[in-house]
Amino acid sequence: MAVSMNGAGSTFINPLASKWFSDYHKKTGVQINYQSIGSGAGIRQLLAHTVDFGASDAFMSDEELQKAKTPVLHIPATMGAVAVSYNLAGVTSGLNLSPEVLAGIFLGEIKKWNDKAIVDLNPKAKLPDLAITIAHRSDGSGTTSIFTDYLSKVSPKWSKNVGQGKAVKWPAGLGGKGNEAVAGLIKQIEGTVGYVELAYAVENKLPFVSLKNANGEFVAPSLESTTAAAAGALASMPADFRASLTDMPGKGAYPICGFTWILTYNHIEDAEKGKALVDFLNWSLEDGQKTAPSLGYAPLPESLVAKVKASVATIQVGKPTATAQADE
Repeated sequence: MAVSMNGAGSTFINPLASKWFSDYHKKTGVQINYQSIGSGAGIRQLLAHTVDFGASDAFMSDEELQKAKTPVLHIPATMGAVAVSYNLAGVTSGLNLSPEVLAGIFLGEIKKWNDKAIVDLNPKAKLPDLAITIAHRSDGSGTTSIFTDYLSKVSPKWSKNVGQGKAVKWPAGLGGKGNEAVAGLIKQIEGTVGYVELAYAVENKLPFVSLKNANGEFVAPSLESTTAAAAGALASMPADFRASLTDMPGKGAYPICGFTWILTYNHIEDAEKGKALVDFLNWSLEDGQKTAPSLGYAPLPESLVAKVKASVATIQVGKPTATAQADE
């Protein structure tokens, strides 16, 4: 009988994860069931041991890791961009925003599309006298963690009044559960701006903003600009891979990018499931990376893949031997 595993978490990675799990099932017969319920809920289920693995675009805090009965590993799976998407008749591309203006919009201070701050950055655009509606996540979200991490870095006011996290107290706007719901709100309501993983913007044919990066360039989210952002983080990558990719320096770097991590226990007592998960993780780091670009995700750099594989190799599978238990 084929092995079956359950995972839960990130909606950010769901388009790619669905493809991976389908491809891997066809190749091996292993059934991987995944609930796209948000990074926060995925972490909670992992800590409660109700799933075999989690997926999150926000790395677990030291406090969360301390709650784990079994130590948890962060296995980078892919990288993606958080697109600032909008619905504005007559402005279907080419909208530029600076970090200050983006923060002003989400703080609820810039209330209309024809506000001078937006017009000055987009002199050729026909910006309407229309109220800005903000769409944000209502659930615990890794996409929110990446987005608010960026805003906290570029806006002292945001950092002081709202801060960074998987869930924050939003100054304004409408909430939606999952990337899917936020994309839906943007699509339904003219004048709306929100943040979604790039694959959701592309899938829903939503235009997205070019953001001014740390180098002063206006850059759109893409595979190339996500890869450029990652280059800035690789030199100082911590051993546990808990790293931020937001507001990275470097030519062509898009400023709101992040990893999605597969979260797994470092010791899996069920030998059959443990072997299946380790085999899947190694497959995702090899064949899986090749399918990422077609869905809008950036494959991990080869230099990082080698380090991640070494981390996967440390996962212990099966019940510990009497000797190992004595050592503990």
